[in-house]
Amino acid sequence: MEESKELINAVGNFVESLEKERTSNKLIEDNSKSKEYKQSGGFFQLVSKLKKIIEMTCIGEEIRFETDEKNYLISVYGKDLSVIIGSNGQGIEALEQIINLIGKRKQLIEKRIVLDIKDYRKNNIADVEKLAMRMAEKAVKENKEIALRPMPSYERKIVHNLLSKIEGVKTHSRFDEPNRRIVIYPVKKDNT
Repeated sequence: MEESKELINAVGNFVESLEKERTSNKLIEDNSKSKEYKQSGGFFQLVSKLKKIIEMTCIGEEIRFETDEKNYLISVYGKDLSVIIGSNGQGIEALEQIINLIGKRKQLIEKRIVLDIKDYRKNNIADVEKLAMRMAEKAVKENKEIALRPMPSYERKIVHNLLSKIEGVKTHSRFDEPNRRIVIYPVKKDNT
């Protein structure tokens, strides 16, 4: 848990330094190479950087990477990667943010890279979808608003997208990060 907080603090400091660098117009990256050249191998350059970060964090751990360049997906597998996953997936989000910041700043990628560690996100998506459906049914049955637990943005997006297809309920996000949560409320049908 303490290691997870340290990782999140390190990411926060890194992001803050990039923002200061951007606002001072003292960018340190090398823009001499053409954008096309960088983008052709940019995905794999970022995979390499991510591999170094994870190997330095999980010393002695045997780590395997699977990549899908077409969908910009990086999956990481190993025996004990809980330090990298972090509490509620916060470590994954932090690493993903760093990799995407580097990729965009150095013009290595055109779209966001998605990071998954030990299928945490894949399994979490199924759990979030089940929770959303169960709470939507409860909101309709009890005819009242149901507030979900605070969720990261990618989980909220899953819930909003899923429930937008369900008749009889609407969703709305409330509060600010890190307490941003979805409220599911029933929609009364018009009998006109």
